[in-house]
Order: sequence, then C-alpha cells, then structure tokens
Amino acid sequence: MPIYHRFEELPVWQEAAALYNAVLDLIEHHARAFSFGFQNQLDRAALSVSNNIAEGFERATTKELLNFLAIARGSAGEVRSMMAVIIRRENLQCLVPELSHIRTIAESCGRQLTSWSRSIESSPVQGKRYRSNPS
Repeated sequence: MPIYHRFEELPVWQEAAALYNAVLDLIEHHARAFSFGFQNQLDRAALSVSNNIAEGFERATTKELLNFLAIARGSAGEVRSMMAVIIRRENLQCLVPELSHIRTIAESCGRQLTSWSRSIESSPVQGKRYRSNPS
C-alpha cells in the first residue's frame, strides 16, 4: 500500500475534488433550475467530502481520522440523496447525464471512504496516528 504524505495525493481526496467541481459546473451552468437553498446545500455537502478527508488526514490520531472519514462518507451520501430526489423531475430530464455523473462520483467516494475506514479499523498495525503514553 502506498504511503501518502499529503492529502492531495490521496485518490479519494482527488475523487472528492472532482465531485465538488462537477457540482460547481452544474450550479454554474444551470443555476436557474434549482432553488437557492438546494444550490447552497448541494455546494456545502459536496465541498464537505474533500474538506473532511483533508481535515482527518491532518489530525494526530487514528480515532480523529476515522471520525472525519465518517463525516465525509455522510456528506457523499447527502450528495447522492440530493441527486436521487431531483433526478426524476420532468423539467430536469435534460440534466440527467450530469446528475447521474455527480451521483456516480459521490458513490465512488463513499465506497473508497468505507474501504479505507475498514482497512484502518482491521489493521493490526498501529501506526504513528495511534498515540500511547511512553512506558
């Protein structure tokens, strides 16, 4: 398994950044199709994925990392939910490819975050993120 020194190197962070940029493209090109509240919530949920991955990566303990990964996973689920809620709206049928693309990226982020969390939780190796008092 590769060792990552910066959160920007993480494939899941890169995917989360792609998610946010896809959401920005949707909002910028089709703002009139969505309420301000929807736009605002979607923007915040999508950005939360990459930000929580970054914040968790920068924290000192594995417990903190896992907490932030869980929050990021929840935010990816929120983006998926928002896409599922609106994808069947008749006036948005022309946007189905973009909405589906955003949902697919969010699903990918969720899967990667779940896998990463499980690998951390099941690892017998306690790396530098684990803090213990010196004996």
